[in-house]
Amino acid sequence: MHTTELTKRHWLLILTLTLLTFVLGTSEFVIVGILTDISSSLHITNAKAGTLVSAFAITFAIATPLVMSATSHFPKRKWMLFLIGSFIILNALCVISTTYVMLLALRMMTAIVTGVLISLAMIVASENMPIAKRGLAISFVFGGFTLANVIGVPIGTVIAERYDWNATFLLTTFLGAIAFLASYFILPTMHSPFRSSMRDQFSLLTHPRILMAFFIPSLGFGATYAVYTYLVPILKGMEAPSGSISWILFGYGFISIFSNILAGKIASYNAIGRLRIVFLAQAVVLISLYWTTDNFIFGLVNISLMSLMAILLTTSTQLYLIDLAGIYQPKATGLAASLMPVASNVGIAFGSALGGIVYHQGNLMSVTLVGGLIAILASLLTFLSHRLDQKQKKPA
Repeated sequence: MHTTELTKRHWLLILTLTLLTFVLGTSEFVIVGILTDISSSLHITNAKAGTLVSAFAITFAIATPLVMSATSHFPKRKWMLFLIGSFIILNALCVISTTYVMLLALRMMTAIVTGVLISLAMIVASENMPIAKRGLAISFVFGGFTLANVIGVPIGTVIAERYDWNATFLLTTFLGAIAFLASYFILPTMHSPFRSSMRDQFSLLTHPRILMAFFIPSLGFGATYAVYTYLVPILKGMEAPSGSISWILFGYGFISIFSNILAGKIASYNAIGRLRIVFLAQAVVLISLYWTTDNFIFGLVNISLMSLMAILLTTSTQLYLIDLAGIYQPKATGLAASLMPVASNVGIAFGSALGGIVYHQGNLMSVTLVGGLIAILASLLTFLSHRLDQKQKKPA
């Protein structure tokens, strides 16, 4: 791209991709808010209904890189339109789903479609923007997930409460149709410059620098979710007033919008260098919770800072993985684009599990110390990556 400014066409593409991630995020996250409705309707336990969430996450993490590798040579516009169409059909089938097995199968197929579409959206945003504006574009696309949590999920939950959980999938089907129309008119025609084998694609994962970059967002998300997973018990321990917890969680999601905006700023220049300090600041914020939650007001301020720090890493690490692939395996940029969403799921699973182990040992607030320690590890890994980058840039 020769221009250094965003044109009207650029903004239309950014908003279209943001709409797409908002729809995908709403479909993925809303299931948590309607689990009890599903379990009651399908006559299954809440624990069994919960497997709809875990099955989605596991399928997403395993299938996304595999499908991205196998389809790396597909024309992106046609492939994305096909996947959005598939998303619409799968959500429409969820509306008429009458058994747990049918709904589970549909959710797992939706997970595959979701993972690939997210990865493609990141590639399209990265490749069609001026270099200086890539961070801003990616942060907007990630912002769709934040809006899904703040707006989409509550609306979907209210619809389920007023009508039925099936009606929530009517909403996601309708939103999918809107995303399809916008994508049809706005998505550019893009062809992959490389045709590569699965072996070429997965050779990327054998490179130490790629693996190192993969674990930076894994640890970053792990630090947050070691605490966030148990935020409700923490709030109850702070003696939050009755009925206020849902509003506090809404405020947490709202603040994360600003976190997403700052993520784009951080990615605009020396992103990995800046992330070293971001993770150290995150560690301080998380560890401080151990003491500040003794006071309700100080605790809320600290939790707000935790939300502000939560997703500062997203844009930078997404672009970093794509750029590293361009250096070490240019044929595998599609696979590289899928690694950040996979890394985030790995981090969420790892952080919540580790926090759970600590929680069940009997000391709830120790999860904040664990989160801080993980953030320090993320900072150390980022320091090492940045140092290696600087060495590589120096003339021999």
